[in-house]
Amino acid sequence: MKKLAKTTIDQIEKVFDVPTGYRRAHARGKSYKARFIANGSASHLTVAPHFQKGETAAFVRFSHFSPDPTWADAMSPVKGMAVQFLLPDGEMTNIVGVTSPVFFAKTPEIFSEMLGVVKSFKKGKPSLKELVSLLADYPESGAMLNNIRKMQAPSSFSTGQYHSIHAFYLISQQSQKQPIKYLWEPENGVETLSPLDAIALPVGFFEADMEDRIAKGPVKFQLDVIIGQSEDPTDDPTKEWPKTRERLTVGYLEITEKAPEAEGILFDPTVMTAGLECSEDRILNFRHHAYEISHQRRMSET
Repeated sequence: MKKLAKTTIDQIEKVFDVPTGYRRAHARGKSYKARFIANGSASHLTVAPHFQKGETAAFVRFSHFSPDPTWADAMSPVKGMAVQFLLPDGEMTNIVGVTSPVFFAKTPEIFSEMLGVVKSFKKGKPSLKELVSLLADYPESGAMLNNIRKMQAPSSFSTGQYHSIHAFYLISQQSQKQPIKYLWEPENGVETLSPLDAIALPVGFFEADMEDRIAKGPVKFQLDVIIGQSEDPTDDPTKEWPKTRERLTVGYLEITEKAPEAEGILFDPTVMTAGLECSEDRILNFRHHAYEISHQRRMSET
């Protein structure tokens, strides 16, 4: 899988002409210090230390999904929120979320193949001809492509709803496994921009907006875990679980100040601590190798 990850990163660099020193996805963004306050409601589901009642330090990075940092904010409607929890004894674990509930490929092979098809991205969107071709050749990707077509960007990094996309397992003291997905809910509610308002935004609006908000006080999010049932797929990020699934609020995140020193962090979504496990999702496990290769190249360039 590592060989395929290298091929995929090479394709991303070629298709998007990624500048040196940048992440190969979500190139432009800002990092912040935060604290996560767990309410203890998940302690019966997992022994993970940051989900026991109490406070955990964290870093957060908000970003635009494009590998090209010069794309306008509006042309990158999918925003990212990566959180790294700083655990006792120097351990860490991550939750990586985006403002789309699904991904556009079920397997690493299909993801890599699709990158080979899409070669004419302009201002953040493939040509209509390519979209039709993608939908015809990769019907599983329809949900993601339709989602992007009608998606409106959040009005701020602080008003986006961020989905983990992938399923994970919480592991209890009795070694019982509960499939879940993560969801970050903004304290002030979800707010989106109309296409016209989004186009009018200057480059860097989202970063400047976060700076203004943090100057007035912490920016807050609620972390929910969506409780999966036996019929919910844990290996397919192209499928959303039913919206009727039970949600459990496990804690609250308070983002307090800028943290430029955290820009070098590798937010690998597969980094687990005791009480957590990755699911069988091949895209999720593929991301470990892709993130590692991207990080190594970025660090060597800087």
